[in-house]
Amino acid sequence: MKWQALKQQVLHANLELPRLGLVSFTWGNVSARDAASGAIVIKPSGLPYETMGADDMVVVDPDGRVLEGTRKPSSDLATHLELYRAFPALGGVVHTHSNWATVWAQACREIPALGTTHADYFRGAIPCTAVLGEAQTRGAYEKETGLAIVQHFRQAGIDPVQMPAVLVANHGPFVWGPDAEAAVHNAAVLELTAQMAFLTLQLNAQIPAMPAHLLDKHFLRKHGPGAYYGQS
Repeated sequence: MKWQALKQQVLHANLELPRLGLVSFTWGNVSARDAASGAIVIKPSGLPYETMGADDMVVVDPDGRVLEGTRKPSSDLATHLELYRAFPALGGVVHTHSNWATVWAQACREIPALGTTHADYFRGAIPCTAVLGEAQTRGAYEKETGLAIVQHFRQAGIDPVQMPAVLVANHGPFVWGPDAEAAVHNAAVLELTAQMAFLTLQLNAQIPAMPAHLLDKHFLRKHGPGAYYGQS
């Protein structure tokens, strides 16, 4: 039971998804990485949230080999593994099909930064990956999904710490943070941000992205060495 505390944390984070309205049925998963061992704990595949316990969580090594647990890990495991492999700062990853974020993903559109609510969490437009090709889809699909995210961030020069979310084209969002709890929080904010952006563009389809100086002010007052929001 080496990872029991982390399994409890991952269970709690997964149970937050339906409570926050971020998933329907079994359409989502949360994982977390143990910094000391590199092991990853993830939700089991297809198991209803209302029946899950901590012992249902699956522990795998960085290559996806099961270290502890009797369940089959989430079918999205390979995507999570690629994100952890490429972005060492990540401690938790969330995938959902939340309504508003998925609308943008299905439209293959990034979510523009239109206001300070967005800027408090995401330093710029929330990116959307390229559509996966036929060879990628027929091959190791979940791994290719992760690689597509990583490639997009690297080619665009996006810092995954300052942009803890991405939309996978035609699919849905992947979101992360320093731990599972923070990742779920970011996923909830992403959903609200996606809704607000959609409705804002209904009122004014020509509204430009917010100015960079205002975006940076709001992001940096909550993040980084000069942050001053909240209690010390």
